[in-house]
Amino acid sequence: MDSPAGCVTQRAIRKRAEPDRVNRVMRLLVLRTAILVLGAAAVAAIPITMVLGHTPVNSSTARPLKTQAGGDFDDHQAQIARRVAASTPAATPAATPAAAPASASPVGPSHAAPPAPTPGVVPAFSHIFVIVMENHEYGSVVGRPDAPYINSLAARYGLATNYYAASHPSLPNYLALTAGSTFGVASDCTTCYVNATNIADQVELSGRSWKAYMEDMPTPCFLGASSGNYAMKHNPFMYYTDIRNDAARCAAHVVPLTQIGVDLSAVQVPNFVWITPNICNDTHDCPVSTGDAWLGNIVPQITGSAAFRNGGVLFITWDEGSSNASCCGDAWGGHVATLVISPRSIAGVRSTIAENHYSLLRTIEDGFGLGHLGAAGWSSSVAMREYFR
Repeated sequence: MDSPAGCVTQRAIRKRAEPDRVNRVMRLLVLRTAILVLGAAAVAAIPITMVLGHTPVNSSTARPLKTQAGGDFDDHQAQIARRVAASTPAATPAATPAAAPASASPVGPSHAAPPAPTPGVVPAFSHIFVIVMENHEYGSVVGRPDAPYINSLAARYGLATNYYAASHPSLPNYLALTAGSTFGVASDCTTCYVNATNIADQVELSGRSWKAYMEDMPTPCFLGASSGNYAMKHNPFMYYTDIRNDAARCAAHVVPLTQIGVDLSAVQVPNFVWITPNICNDTHDCPVSTGDAWLGNIVPQITGSAAFRNGGVLFITWDEGSSNASCCGDAWGGHVATLVISPRSIAGVRSTIAENHYSLLRTIEDGFGLGHLGAAGWSSSVAMREYFR
């Protein structure tokens, strides 16, 4: 029989042993659970491995959806960038021609066009003639049977197939052609005079002569808004205050068209000649065929003159089209035809370079060695060099 002291000792031993037994049991249970979990995972992995090992992967679905969406987004961004680039002045030297907008698809004459020309330089012209017609898109003039004379000129000389007017309506385009800006004018106003340097000022300051010949203008420097088929809105020189307000200067330089016959015959042709037909012959109020016949009468007088034959050039353009077609940063007055006629023209040349009224002003200035007014100095307003040998 145990003594009381022995009982106490045995109870203490049993108390110490009991936690040890519990710990051993718990460790055994944890080990069994771990073995069971690992075994189950190994068993489950077998069919998955078998399936993956024998099922072919479809390459069209293997690309993550995010990657596909990113590719579409990248394409869209590239399209936007191209459109912006087509309508933004290029960060290149001014003499580098801008590429034609991707959306432009000009309609040309029915005959095959020669290869695109390599731009050269604007020649130093002795005389520059400009005729401005009215209100027709490129496709309503070029290749049309009711404009045989115009199209004969296009076949013989140069044709701008990607040329755009500056704005709407008429007057802002005339200002753009002669001073490189529309000056915020957005109508055919008759009292919105402009105090700005213009091509006439430049020509005169360079020591050259100039005249603007206006068909049906009743008297030199007529100040009225209209008279018969004459309309001041087609005569930009009457809007410049330094011309309009100088009576002697104005009367000597802004004259009726009847004066051109006298000047041609007397071999007194100014270096810069601007010609505005009346509102019928410019095709504003009359059919294209009427303007075509009028050009068939006046153009041979110009091209037959010594002023033209000896280093001259004639530009024929339309002030605006019937659309808002645009190019070159700030020219949205429609897609219009422009002819480049010179003894130095490349025969039958068709240019697809994006050009506009500011380009024409720049070309006139370059041909006379003058500075550039307003938007004519923008890199997007390229000089029309590619038409000349």
